[in-house]
Amino acid sequence: MPKLWRIHPHDSARVVALERSAAVPAVVAQLLLCRGIHDATSARHFLEARLTSLRDPEDLPGAAAAADRIMRAIEAGKKIVIYGDYDVDGMSGTAILYRCLQMLGAAVRYYVPHRIEEGYGLNFDALTALASQGAGMIVTVDCGATSAREAAHARGLGLELVVTDHHHLSEALPEADAIVHPALPGSGYPFTGLCGAGVAFKLAWALCQRASQAKKVSPSMRAFLMQAVGLAALGTVADVVPLVDENRVLVRHGLTSLRERPVTGAAALWKLLECEGPAPLSSEDIAFKFAPRLNAAGRLGQATLGVELLTTDSSERADALAAYLHELNASRESLERSIYLAANKQATEQFDPEADAALVLAERGWHPGVIGIVASRLAEKFHRPVVLIALDAVGSKPGIGSARSAGGLPLHAAFTACSEHLLSHGGHAAAAGLRIDENCVDAFRTQFCEFAAAEMSDSARTAELRIDAEVPFSALTTGAVADLERLAPFGESNPRPLLCASNVTLGEPPRPVGGGQRHLSLRLVQHGVQFKGIAFGGGEWADELAAVPGPIAVAFRPFVNHFRGRRSVELQVCDWQPATAASEKCA
Repeated sequence: MPKLWRIHPHDSARVVALERSAAVPAVVAQLLLCRGIHDATSARHFLEARLTSLRDPEDLPGAAAAADRIMRAIEAGKKIVIYGDYDVDGMSGTAILYRCLQMLGAAVRYYVPHRIEEGYGLNFDALTALASQGAGMIVTVDCGATSAREAAHARGLGLELVVTDHHHLSEALPEADAIVHPALPGSGYPFTGLCGAGVAFKLAWALCQRASQAKKVSPSMRAFLMQAVGLAALGTVADVVPLVDENRVLVRHGLTSLRERPVTGAAALWKLLECEGPAPLSSEDIAFKFAPRLNAAGRLGQATLGVELLTTDSSERADALAAYLHELNASRESLERSIYLAANKQATEQFDPEADAALVLAERGWHPGVIGIVASRLAEKFHRPVVLIALDAVGSKPGIGSARSAGGLPLHAAFTACSEHLLSHGGHAAAAGLRIDENCVDAFRTQFCEFAAAEMSDSARTAELRIDAEVPFSALTTGAVADLERLAPFGESNPRPLLCASNVTLGEPPRPVGGGQRHLSLRLVQHGVQFKGIAFGGGEWADELAAVPGPIAVAFRPFVNHFRGRRSVELQVCDWQPATAASEKCA
């Protein structure tokens, strides 16, 4: 779908004022203003992101009560099970609490449900089995906040239940012995954007304070917590929560921790991915290199191996696990390409993405663990909410669906409105899942699309690119682009600066690269200055770009590439338009 480019307006006087008061380069001041940061104090707080600005764990709703419960369980010798989720956030949070309780001498193990066979969150069979195996306490990670029936079952089994979660809360809270959640009703915690691993980190910190009998923890526990910040950063980036406030602090310092003091398994995977050396790690390294390999384990039903990678202290086992997860990710990519081609064909041949407010696509043979990634790609391509449903091969089991939003449609509200056609559903406003009987798919599609049409305005159905500034290629020096890194870590709510340039020509024909030729390699030239460009997921542009008769305008994110000791500026191309069309559509 064509995108509307909106270039952020600038007030040069305000840029100069912030440049002087905050003592930052003009380009940094300009970008801070784009992010709503207007004064020197806020600018320094944002740029410094000091570890000391993390709030005391006692302030996190429910953390104190949960820490007290867990400490009593440890002292009583109860068997504790960390019950995690199967995504990177759940794996990393599970690893944090498992390593913490091990350090505190607890009788602890972890359990991660099978994504396809058990589904998300607490389930009756798993709780029954864990109780029969002698568990006395269950501590959830990244799940449990909506598990009222399962919590009642746990109570009936005689299990203590501590819930740690960050997902959208239902009206009826589970009857747990303690609930740790940043948005717990009546708490007023000032930052509700923590992910599951962030919540787990705060609880681990509170446990260390109790074990140390002081706010300032012992040196060994401080060393553990600094390493745990790195694990929290993995979950924070992978779960695409806003990289502001406490999340920004966790990721800023977690990246340093992952470089300087990684757990054994993380070190093995970084080595395999060739992310060693003097260059600092970035949030993009987590998002596009590390996290997909852990996620592959969860998506293909082997999430326990991801947790093991983050908890093992054996270098030999870590190397073996890292290699296996790397291979698993290649299998995941192959499945993803196959499903994407089939879903894209269904969307364009059986439906009308330009006219329809949403897309609900279903097919037998799609792998339930991969459809979420494909839904995300299609939602971005068509700028429509997309639901992909993997139907059972023989129709004897419910279909499993995964959805990604676009245009601001809140998926949890949409699924609630359509719940008469669903067996179950859950998730966030932007990403959600469901289970559905095959014979209800058509009725669900109709009602979901009607809800989307009523909730989304015409403007919401038009994809926008919010561009920070238009700059000439000649201004993109290594030093200038390096200045942009002062705003890192980049991610949700703090994206890498998006710039644009016009009158750009191609120095050579565009070249599809990567698995399935999904990406596009470019050589971009403007007034004699040229840069290498890469368009991730832009392989479909190749023929269209090559046929453009004149110059183009490109929207891109510049970055400094470190390769064999050399530093060079490269461009991640996000969109392009013929130069005349771009000038007409920019606003």
